[in-house]
Amino acid sequence: MTTLKTACTALALIMPLTAAAEGVELTLWHMEQPPHRVARLQELIDAFNAGHDGVTVTQAPQNWGEIYAKAPAALAAGVGPDIMFVTPDFVPILKQVRDIPSVQEFVAEQDAKHDFIDSAVEAYSYQDGVWAVPLYNMAMNLWYRKGDLAEAGIEVPKTWAELQSAAETLSKDGVYGLGLPANKQLYTDQTVYSFMVNGGATEIYNADGSLRFDNPETVESYTTYTNLQKLSPPDSTSWTWGEAEACFISESCGMILQFSVITGYDTQGAGDPADLGVAPIPAASADDESNTIAYANAGLILSEDEAERAAAQDFLAFLLEPENYGRFLNMEPGLFMPLTATGAEAESFWTEPLTAKYREQIEQIIANSQNGQLFGFTSGRTFPSIAAISAQNLIAETLQDIVVRGNTPADAVAAGQALMVEAAAD
Repeated sequence: MTTLKTACTALALIMPLTAAAEGVELTLWHMEQPPHRVARLQELIDAFNAGHDGVTVTQAPQNWGEIYAKAPAALAAGVGPDIMFVTPDFVPILKQVRDIPSVQEFVAEQDAKHDFIDSAVEAYSYQDGVWAVPLYNMAMNLWYRKGDLAEAGIEVPKTWAELQSAAETLSKDGVYGLGLPANKQLYTDQTVYSFMVNGGATEIYNADGSLRFDNPETVESYTTYTNLQKLSPPDSTSWTWGEAEACFISESCGMILQFSVITGYDTQGAGDPADLGVAPIPAASADDESNTIAYANAGLILSEDEAERAAAQDFLAFLLEPENYGRFLNMEPGLFMPLTATGAEAESFWTEPLTAKYREQIEQIIANSQNGQLFGFTSGRTFPSIAAISAQNLIAETLQDIVVRGNTPADAVAAGQALMVEAAAD
């Protein structure tokens, strides 16, 4: 078996050779806490450090539940990270705290070399700059077991009505037909918006930047989600991603909405690729195209020191090199999808054992992600005030107003818009 030292030496040979000043120490914050992800990142960091004398990158995993408050406070106190993995809605918050230089020229260089997906760059392009370097994509999907649907005589649902019928049919013998979260948390924002983009409620802003969350399409999306959520376990009002995945893997949930279940399914569940189904999120009607929520995660360089910024660019360029990039994406096979043309073809991506084993599912995830949208970053427009709305989980708060407090979808959506207007004005 290849030792870690040997692997690091090999990886060190396939990196950009741009020079960075010696004596540079960089701290990387990210929210990829599971130990196997941390370990894979450490392998890559060790390889980068080994090939860059005088430059040391250290990772410090963080928690999604705390980061929206912790990161701005740390930056304001001058003790924040030098690099941070972020989602598009997080960048405007950090830009308010620190004067972050644009990385437009660097992103253009990497684009010429690796060919970014255009929408990934667009999500970070506004106010006359490009603010972060696209790294990996994530898209929500519908997961099911092929055998369960076949045994019940169910076709893979493509519409909301078919999803309701399938979930009702699968709800028997202690199994919940569909696991949907209703917690005031990012996961619920993501699953609810996955219905909104399939129900004509993709845009929550008008062209002039005013909010249009309160509209009939949004109400209908919440109504459908609420009816389906009644078929979920009682504790789903406190779910995050892990609880939903556990429900599916334990076969307590017939279907779930999740970015990926591949690692858990393979190690804790049946581990049979032939039985694991993944499909696009069902659309409102058969005439509608299926859409989903998708995140282009990126590397944000927060250091203001010129030498540290140069070293940080070297590190991000190293991650984007195809043979490193495949290993980077496979810190969680099936979850992190390539955002570059060279990465999508990288041998290091497709030959990872778990990725190779579930290639059919991963190819479907990539196909699903082509119709990905993200609230506040739609139709080629970016509205920075979405950062405050996202940080407060107001899409999820609106659902809780229905599921927990018993208000009607129409009243909850109207109240949600009022909260969003207030948050955007702060």
